[in-house]
Amino acid sequence: TLKEAINKLEIQGCEIEEVSIPHLKYALPTYYLVAPSEASSNLSRFDGVRYGLQGCGDNLRDFYEDTRTKGFGREVKRRILIGTFALSEGYFDEYYLKASKVRRLIAMDFEKAFEKVDALILPTTATTAFKFNEKKNPLEMYMSDIFTIPMNLAGIPAISIPFGKDNKGLPIGIQIAGKWFEEGEIFQISYALEQSKES
Repeated sequence: TLKEAINKLEIQGCEIEEVSIPHLKYALPTYYLVAPSEASSNLSRFDGVRYGLQGCGDNLRDFYEDTRTKGFGREVKRRILIGTFALSEGYFDEYYLKASKVRRLIAMDFEKAFEKVDALILPTTATTAFKFNEKKNPLEMYMSDIFTIPMNLAGIPAISIPFGKDNKGLPIGIQIAGKWFEEGEIFQISYALEQSKES
C-alpha cells in the first residue's frame, strides 16, 4: 500500500526520491531511553498534593506510595523505572547522555534528507492492527512504534492516515513527515492522498 500511495503521488506530479536516514536503526533504543528518562524526571512531581491523584496514608511515605501506586498503570511504572535507572548516578553518561547524542544525530539525518525532499512517506507501523491485549510482551509493543518514534525524537511534524486495508479488512496506515514548522505541506499531501483513494 505504501507503493500505491507513492504511485498516486507520482500521478499527481510529485517527484519521488529515496533518501537515507543512517541513524534510524538506533531510534528505538534511543527513544526508550530518552522518553522514559524525561517522563521519570517530570513525573517526580506527582506527589498528590501539588500534582496528580491524591492517595491515602498514615504517614508521608505511605501517602506517596499509595498516590503513585494508584496513579500509574504497569507500563507507566515500567517506563518510570527505566528512566530513573538511566538518569541515576553512574548510568547517566552511559545511557541517557549517549542516547541524547544519538537523538541529535537522528535529527541531523532528517535535516539532510529535507535538503533533498519536502516530505517523507513511510509506513505507520510494520503490521496492521492487532487485537486488544494480543501482545502481552512489552518489547513486542515497543517494536510497533518503530516507524513513528524517529519523528518524535527529531521533533518533526508527521501525520498518519489510513490508506487501504489488508486481506482481513484491517486498515493500513501510511505516515507523512515534513520539515520543522511546515505542517501545511504534510496536510496538503495527506489530503491529496485521501482524495486519490476516492477517485
